[in-house]
Amino acid sequence: MENMKEDFDSLVGKSALSDEVNRRGFLKTTLGTGFAAAVLPVCAQSVVKTDADGLTAGTIHVTINGQEVPVYRAQPAGKKNLPVILVISEIFGVHEYIADVARRFARQGYLALAPDLFVRQGDPTKYPSIAELQKELISKVPDAQVMSDLDAIVAWAKANGGNTARLGITGFCWGGRITWLYAAHNPQVKAGVAWYGRLVGNKTALQPTHPVDIAASLKTPVLGLYGGKDTGIPVTTVVEMQDALKRGKSGSEFILFKDAGHAFHADYRPSYVEADAKEGWQHCLTWFKANGV
Repeated sequence: MENMKEDFDSLVGKSALSDEVNRRGFLKTTLGTGFAAAVLPVCAQSVVKTDADGLTAGTIHVTINGQEVPVYRAQPAGKKNLPVILVISEIFGVHEYIADVARRFARQGYLALAPDLFVRQGDPTKYPSIAELQKELISKVPDAQVMSDLDAIVAWAKANGGNTARLGITGFCWGGRITWLYAAHNPQVKAGVAWYGRLVGNKTALQPTHPVDIAASLKTPVLGLYGGKDTGIPVTTVVEMQDALKRGKSGSEFILFKDAGHAFHADYRPSYVEADAKEGWQHCLTWFKANGV
């Protein structure tokens, strides 16, 4: 329950910028189509839209242990031997924002794969509120299931034009935490970029390990992009993670955006900070290239 509370606080906590964004207009528009119900209305004026011209983009299905798992795939059309990026969603699932991020990576020459890691528990895009979504679906997703599904997605990528010798992972919020854990789980991962994922928490049967627990043994370099005014992921936990990383040799680093709150990259939400989101994106691309992805 404490982990759920921390996740909830991080998602709904106000930043110093949120009230100002609300005054500029937090409007429900036709752009709401394709976004998770719990995040409506969207901030129409800041939504980034990446077209699919020249890309192969859309939802495929990968069968994993008898379960069809939807995966949003984006890549340069007709290309093979592509570096692979796993794009891990927030608790809202693979809605339009995550699909757009995948297309952004495809435009950089990657095979980007954003799997629906909640499919066995339900459809996160349909829940009307964050609280209901957190309680009724997200809290029931085992880390072991997520790791296994991602292993299967990597295998699919290798068999379908991806070069998994150049494998990276990035994730946002819930997906940021998974980024740290999967980088520790799969030695194939060359590098990770975690956007404001929770670092510490109580251990449970479904979440037996948190990023701080694997920090010292981590071998894969992970870049953490975090907000200095994140009310749900305090800077103290970033410091705790940095201290734990010093006991290992992964070469992982943090960049703290001092004036940003949680979800500063989420262009459809009032938490969006355009300058920090763009700077973070450039750091993300540079990190992957520098580490063999």
